[in-house]
Amino acid sequence: MQQWYLDSGCSKHMTGDKSKFLSISFKQEGHVTYGDNNKGRILGRGSIGDKDILVIHDVLYVEGLKHNLLSISQLCDKGFQVIFKTNTCEICLPNTKEVMLIGKRINNVYLLDISSPCSISCLLSKQDESWLWHRRIAHIHMNHLNKLISRDLVIGLPKLKFEKDHVCEACQKGKQVKNSFKIKKCCFFFKTS
Repeated sequence: MQQWYLDSGCSKHMTGDKSKFLSISFKQEGHVTYGDNNKGRILGRGSIGDKDILVIHDVLYVEGLKHNLLSISQLCDKGFQVIFKTNTCEICLPNTKEVMLIGKRINNVYLLDISSPCSISCLLSKQDESWLWHRRIAHIHMNHLNKLISRDLVIGLPKLKFEKDHVCEACQKGKQVKNSFKIKKCCFFFKTS
């Protein structure tokens, strides 16, 4: 678990835990001054995050720092949009405004877990994705979707195993046939003169 504090007073991203880095280059770059005027020596700089989701660069490795701090101003300088709400905060990509990370407010501090993405695709399961493709391709049967994948007939179709684990409401309604009308017995009376 990678808990990071979102800090508006912090000028740079920093951590004292070397294991948090994806990559790091060791180089002494001076000192960081904390709020209580103590100093921590900068031992290196690197990148954190998850290669598949979001990588944050220029994170300082500071000797003796007990917490992981993300600088809000540095995120904004990189073009990210940070949106604070009552109980959550969201970090969005610069161009697409796609939410990449969601932090939670705990004891008046916003905490972020970088190891758990939002793909809230921040929160789309493979089962949901298969039914999404079922709807996208004209409510095609799951067996036919599997054939399309195995024969590589559709560009961009993800390599998923499509299973029919429930009934699609739209398909069910589309296959329903209207009940025929009940035959009414009619009696005709002819008046003869």
